[in-house]
Amino acid sequence: MTTHSSISFETLKSELTGDLIIPVDSNYDQIRAIWNAVIDKHPAAIAQCHNRDDIQKCLRFGQANALAISIRGAGHNIAGNSICDGGLVIDFALMRQVHVDPATKRALIQPGATLRDVDAATQAYGLAIPVGINSTTGIAGLTLGGGFGWLTRRFGMTIDCLVSAEVVTVDGKCLRASKTENADLFWAIRGGGGNFGVITQFEFECHPVGPQVLAGLLVFPFDQAQQVLTQHFKNTQRLPIETNVWCILRKAPPLPFLPTAVHGQKVVVLAICHTGSADAGKAEVERMRGFGQAHGEHVGEVAFVDWQQTFDPLLTPGARNYWKSHNLITISPKAIDTIIEYAGTLPTAQCEIFIGLISGVANAVPQDATAYGCRDANYVLNVHGRWDEAADDERCVKWARDFFAASQPYASAGAYVNFMTEEEGARVKSAYGSNYARLLELKRKYDPKNVLHYNQNIVP
Repeated sequence: MTTHSSISFETLKSELTGDLIIPVDSNYDQIRAIWNAVIDKHPAAIAQCHNRDDIQKCLRFGQANALAISIRGAGHNIAGNSICDGGLVIDFALMRQVHVDPATKRALIQPGATLRDVDAATQAYGLAIPVGINSTTGIAGLTLGGGFGWLTRRFGMTIDCLVSAEVVTVDGKCLRASKTENADLFWAIRGGGGNFGVITQFEFECHPVGPQVLAGLLVFPFDQAQQVLTQHFKNTQRLPIETNVWCILRKAPPLPFLPTAVHGQKVVVLAICHTGSADAGKAEVERMRGFGQAHGEHVGEVAFVDWQQTFDPLLTPGARNYWKSHNLITISPKAIDTIIEYAGTLPTAQCEIFIGLISGVANAVPQDATAYGCRDANYVLNVHGRWDEAADDERCVKWARDFFAASQPYASAGAYVNFMTEEEGARVKSAYGSNYARLLELKRKYDPKNVLHYNQNIVP
């Protein structure tokens, strides 16, 4: 690839409606920084595009000058694929509009929007899209990898609510992808990542939710982990789809409803979100209270937009992060033992193991209906290494890798590509399973030269 020192960006800068940031600019370091501080890359230029024309110009310029090209939505991806060394970043920081039509229950969303932007716009009309649980996540990356969160059990994956997308291909064409237009491209972008083009607009179906939901946390002592997890995973097999419960094992943050003596101690947390009737939700919470003797709880009716931001303080930008993830169909007693064993050796106060429940509507979608094919998965297990100092890199990464290896025997096929780190390129083929062959054909059709390779790459 060409290096930035050998070309001039003045032509591109003069053509763009948006902004072009280069290394000599005072805001360069601020703009190039992304959520995961482990990633420290220095692009030749960052083009903050304002519209589709800007994107097309960037694609032309980048290819004409043999520059690496990466695409940045909100910069929240764990692998850091939104930033490239010595190349051109197409950045969507200026494209964050969300337009909701309450009559048709449709939302048009630009690729720079965060989940906070999306939730605020949809909840203004009592609507929602099943998205993730951290409001600073970008809608683009989340969607292209599949997308799941509190509403997945009831309404499916994020991609299951995608109606259409406007896609700029590497040759500069603007295509509408839907079930009736460029259907093969529509299939590919629903889980295939950013391999096939640059999305300039998403169209989603929205669902009635809230605006109030019953949600909150039950926090149990770590020495009750065996009984709590055993009962919890048994209970997930009977939960109504309006109820979702995620299990988190970590050290307790200084939550005001917990005794001070519990702060910093290992705990088991059940995070609950119920979008049905309040009475039905309260009955489910009461059942879960019986799993152990909790340190404390904070459960009640809350605005869904507020609940969507509950975990933001634990996922702020600037920390160092390393994730490993498995899909699971069932959680066996031996799997529970392994989870507890590694949760007992958390290397920092920010590290955690979480098991998200995704069973429900998503399971009814055929495996080959979208590029994301892990439709048999009922749970996603994520080991989340998180720390502040580079000196802790080795031990935190080792802990995550060791747990990933130890839990491998209990995993089902495939993987959630949004949780895969930069090093896991060799895992891409197995992540997509039987859908990979078709993805490979479509990569050869839409991006035969692999211009868009800063992703979980499907190599043509």
